[in-house]
Amino acid sequence: MTAASTLRCVAPVGDRCGEGLVWCAPEAALYWTDINRFLIHRYDEASDSVRSWLFDEPVVALALSTEPGRLLVALGSRLIWWWPATDRRIDHGFRLPGWPRVRLNDGRADPAGHFWIGSMRNNVGPGGEPGEAGGTDGILVRIAPDGTVTEWATGIGIANTLCWSPDARRFYFGDTLANCIWSYDYAAEGLSNRSVHAEGHVRGLPDGSAIDAAGDLWNCRYGGGCILRIGPDGRLRETVDLPVPNITTATFGGADLRTLYVTTASGGAPGGHRLAGSLFALRSAVPGLPENRVRIA
Repeated sequence: MTAASTLRCVAPVGDRCGEGLVWCAPEAALYWTDINRFLIHRYDEASDSVRSWLFDEPVVALALSTEPGRLLVALGSRLIWWWPATDRRIDHGFRLPGWPRVRLNDGRADPAGHFWIGSMRNNVGPGGEPGEAGGTDGILVRIAPDGTVTEWATGIGIANTLCWSPDARRFYFGDTLANCIWSYDYAAEGLSNRSVHAEGHVRGLPDGSAIDAAGDLWNCRYGGGCILRIGPDGRLRETVDLPVPNITTATFGGADLRTLYVTTASGGAPGGHRLAGSLFALRSAVPGLPENRVRIA
């Protein structure tokens, strides 16, 4: 059975730009965002239901933390701590210089408990209306549990795809506008030895990615209507087609971590794509990796 044959629409929520997927195993629940509607959704696997919360800025990325029930939320301009059970929200302390000209974008926790996040030229208006991306205003930073911020890349168009190999020795990071995903050597000290991992694929542009236990990168292709499964050697292993054009990010979940959940975007989709902006799921023969968690200092 191929991954494409198991594809199903889980939640037709109509996200303008679904992003930020994280699987919370203790809750058997999935959290994700809609950037342009300033929302966080929670999908409960047992009840097959969705609950949503509204925020005051675009919500771009999420991460679990080492404290059960506490999430780190990346808004367009800053980070906050959030407890979904009570909807408590407090400031984290990090703010992106240059907001609202630029905004945060894709972000994830690393195996050591730091939070990595990239940025881009802001393409979301104050009411969620779409704007134009472009330029090379983006950066990539690492935020340590004590709040120390280290800059690791500049000159980025749209920062996307932050993943670590199963042995935590490789880090993958992409620039959507450059149609490129890079591979770095990763260690506690940071990044080194950047090389091209995948570039120039004609099926859309690279958005978010997930990585499985075999080290294959499942890269969502914005405008390409598919997910590319790319091996550790950079070779294309599989193309999984979806029924909508703008595929945004993915994460592995379910009790066995063999369900790949996938977000999509209705914004920019041509007419006739009724399921654009839905949450999808497909089954993988290889499981994913447990979610990394931001370490509470």
